[in-house]
Amino acid sequence: MLALIERFSSYLSDERNLSPHTRAAYLRDLSEFSTFLEQYGGSGPAALGRIDHFLLRRYLAELHKRNQRTSIARKLSTLRTFFRYLVREGVLVSNPAETLATPKLSHYLPKTLSVDEAAALMERGYNQTLLDLRDRAIVELFYSSGLRVSELTGLNIASLAMREQLGRVLGKGNKERIVPFGRRAHEALLDYLDTRPTPAEDEPLFLNARGGRLTPRSVQRNLKTRLLKAGIIKDISPHALRHSFATHLLDGGADLRAIQELLGHASLSTTQKYTQVSVDQLMSVYDKAHPRSRKKR
Repeated sequence: MLALIERFSSYLSDERNLSPHTRAAYLRDLSEFSTFLEQYGGSGPAALGRIDHFLLRRYLAELHKRNQRTSIARKLSTLRTFFRYLVREGVLVSNPAETLATPKLSHYLPKTLSVDEAAALMERGYNQTLLDLRDRAIVELFYSSGLRVSELTGLNIASLAMREQLGRVLGKGNKERIVPFGRRAHEALLDYLDTRPTPAEDEPLFLNARGGRLTPRSVQRNLKTRLLKAGIIKDISPHALRHSFATHLLDGGADLRAIQELLGHASLSTTQKYTQVSVDQLMSVYDKAHPRSRKKR
């Protein structure tokens, strides 16, 4: 089993071109299943032949005792992908996980900032120090371009065409895309870069206090500080700024296909969740403002 998982890991890296983080998640799920298989299906080559619909249902029942539905759905997806690979390699005749039903997931609506909250985050609590200018440039670029946090921290000086206000981003699956950024983000980036010694083209765009590349964890930690300084009491992550970017574009009349391209989504269905956010906001405004929506006292 371990040898097959190693081969599968190489497949994810070489053929699927998945990131190390995504591969690690697949391998953690498979390691957990491998432990279960040793306990209930035995070990050695014969154990693979014992994997059937009933054994997998037992595994899912074990997962239900200590996992949320989203985690179970992800682990089941991992198994489907792994077994599909084994069928392709001739190790298995059929995929035993193919007919298993995915647990129904509760509808998830991404957290967002309002337009006023976003403006407050960009404008309040900054001094003219290097780190303050850096943090302001980060939140402006997040909100202006809808980058993922890994995409933002992966930027180098050469990634930006400042005159054209464009960035070259390496997204999921090492797919490259070009993203525009607005005037405010452009100004914030210039202010930040002007405080740094003339950087080389291959230097990271955003540095930590020690001069190394800023990490996603540091960005998340710094954002929490900036939210408090702006007077925003919300549990907002860097990814929520990406959601805010998409939602506010949609509210402003942007085409859903255009938003899909800007976000780097492979599927339009992933982008469509932002339409629900906008409907919810519209209903909230209606409930507060329309005379027919007010409850009798």
